[in-house]
Amino acid sequence: MSSVHALDALIEALRRLPGVGVKSASRMAFHLLQHDRAGALLMAQALTQAAQHITHCSRCHTFTQAPVCDTCLDPGRDATQLCVVETPADQSALERTGAYKGLYFVLMGKLSPLDGIGPNEIGLKKLLERALDGVVKEVILATNFTGEGEATAHVIAEALKQRGVSSTRLARGVPIGSELEYVDLGTIAHALVDRR
Repeated sequence: MSSVHALDALIEALRRLPGVGVKSASRMAFHLLQHDRAGALLMAQALTQAAQHITHCSRCHTFTQAPVCDTCLDPGRDATQLCVVETPADQSALERTGAYKGLYFVLMGKLSPLDGIGPNEIGLKKLLERALDGVVKEVILATNFTGEGEATAHVIAEALKQRGVSSTRLARGVPIGSELEYVDLGTIAHALVDRR
């Protein structure tokens, strides 16, 4: 492979990242090759290792190197609570708050009929089996507040309701430290409706 082809292949590979266009990918490629070859090799090795060894947890579907992730194996977690999130990144964000001590189920996406993603593709059957295990008492729906996330939460809530399992939805509201005049109207409206 010639150097031009190798450079083009690197740029194309970097473009696969979300939000990275040709210019950004080119800047990253040139930076790595010009200023940080050791970093480029480290990145290549880390990506190879991750792609080869990281899989999905058999219980919650998050990323892990073991058959069952550390969170699912943690006896200190509250097994009566099951928080449903769209992605491992969402799970990580909730974990960083330190406010939630239950278990998770990671959908690895959201319903999107136009993209061919239905209940089967997000693992609804596996989620229902987990929620009906006799231990779970509350399913917390923590999907994103987008149209697709809301639709996903609604479909899951209805499926759980039909099976007699209680579900709750994350509250929406005004962010801490914000001033009302700068908050979007939809957030203010939801904060009023969901006030406590």
